[in-house]
Amino acid sequence: MDKEHGHGQGQHGHGQGQGQGQRPPGPAPRTPDPDARWLAAVMHTAFYLLLGASLARFLLRHPGGARVPWIIALSVVLAVLYALPLLGNRSAPRPPGGPAPGTRRTPRRLAWLALVVAVWLVLVILAPSFGWCAVPLFFTGMRTLPPRAALVLVAVLTGCVIASQLRLAGRYDPDLILGPPAVSAIATAVFAYMQRQAARQRELIDDLIRTRRELAATERREGTLAERQRISMEIHDTLAQGLSSQQMLLQAADRVWDTDPAKARTHVRTAESITERGLAEARRFVHDLAPADLADGGGVDEALRTLAARTAQDAGLTVRFHSEGTPAPLPDQTQSALLRIAQGALANVTEHAFATTAALTLTHLDDQVVLDVADDGRGFTPAQQPPASDRRGHGLPAIRARARQLGGTLTIESAPGEGTVLSVSIPLTPQESP
Repeated sequence: MDKEHGHGQGQHGHGQGQGQGQRPPGPAPRTPDPDARWLAAVMHTAFYLLLGASLARFLLRHPGGARVPWIIALSVVLAVLYALPLLGNRSAPRPPGGPAPGTRRTPRRLAWLALVVAVWLVLVILAPSFGWCAVPLFFTGMRTLPPRAALVLVAVLTGCVIASQLRLAGRYDPDLILGPPAVSAIATAVFAYMQRQAARQRELIDDLIRTRRELAATERREGTLAERQRISMEIHDTLAQGLSSQQMLLQAADRVWDTDPAKARTHVRTAESITERGLAEARRFVHDLAPADLADGGGVDEALRTLAARTAQDAGLTVRFHSEGTPAPLPDQTQSALLRIAQGALANVTEHAFATTAALTLTHLDDQVVLDVADDGRGFTPAQQPPASDRRGHGLPAIRARARQLGGTLTIESAPGEGTVLSVSIPLTPQESP
C-alpha cells in the first residue's frame, strides 16, 4: 500500500510540473514553450508507468484469476482513451490526458472525460490497486471542467481513492483516510496558484506587446511629422519663395505696362528666369531633395555666391557674399542646410526687412562652419514675435530647425531701426574638419 501511495505522490509531483508548463494562451497565439513540451512528455510517461505498475501489482497478487482478462482489457482501453487527445494533434504540448490549452469545453471533450473516469471507476471496483491513477485525473478534470464542476469531480475521485485503499488494506488506517484528501488539496491549490500566475504572466505579456505596438505607432507618427516638416521647409525655401518673387515681379510689370513697356518686359523676363529655376528646383526636389544650385559640384561657397547675385538681381537690392577661412569639403547634408538657411534668411530680408543692402559671410573654422546674414533693414526685437502679417509658418523657425538637426545653433542680433545679423554655426565632426 505504501508503495502505491508513493507512486501517487510521484504522479502528483509531475502533475504540478505539467500544470506549470501548460497554460492557456493569451489573446494572441504564442509559440509552444519547449520546457512545457518536455514536461508534458514527462507527465505522459509517468501516467503510463503508474498504470503499468498498478496492472503489474494486480497480476502478481492475482495470477490466473478470473478477473485478469477483464483487468488487462480495461487497462488497455484506459491507456488508449488517455492517448486519444495526444494522437489528435502532435504539434502542440498537451496536458496528460487533458484537452489542448485554450480549447473550448465541447460536448465531445466532456464525453471523453466522462468515459475516462468511468473506465477508471470500473478498474478501481475490480482492482483497488488502480486507485492512485486518479491523481492525473485531478489535473485533467480541472483543465476540462469549470471550477465548481472540477472541484466536485476532485472530491468524488478522492472519495473513490479512499475507499479503494481501505478495501485494499482490509483494515482501518487514518493515513489512508487523511492522505488522499491532503494530496488532492495540494494538487488543487497548486493548480489554482499556477493558473493565477499564468494569467498574470499573460497580462504582462499582452501589456508589453500593446506597449511595443503603441511605441512603434508613436515613432511612425513622429517620423511622419518630421518628414512633413522637412518637406514643408524645403518647399518654403524653394518653390514658395520663387512664387512670391514671381508674384511681385508680375504685379510690378502690370503697374508699368502702359507707361514703361520696356521695364515691364524686363520684369516679365526676370519672372520667367525665376520660373525656370523654380522648375529645376521642383525636379531636383522630386528626385532627391538636393538644392539645384549644388548640383553642378561647385560647393556651398559657389552656390551661396550664385544665390547672392540672383537675389540682388531679382529683389533689386545689393547682396554681397564673402568667404573666410580655408574652404574644405563639407557633407552634402551640411551644404544643403547652409544653402537653404541662406535662402530663407534672404527671403525674410527681401519681404520683411525693407533693406537696401545684405551680406552673406561663410566662415570655415577648424571645428565648425558659420554662416552670417546681415542686412541694414528696419530690424526687430528678437524676444518678441514678429507681426502677424510677417509670419508665414516658417522662416526663422525653419532656420532654427535646420540648424538644430545638425547640432548647430542660431543667434539673432537685431533692434528696431538698426538692421539684423543672423548667425548660424554648425559643428563639424573630426572626419569633416579640415
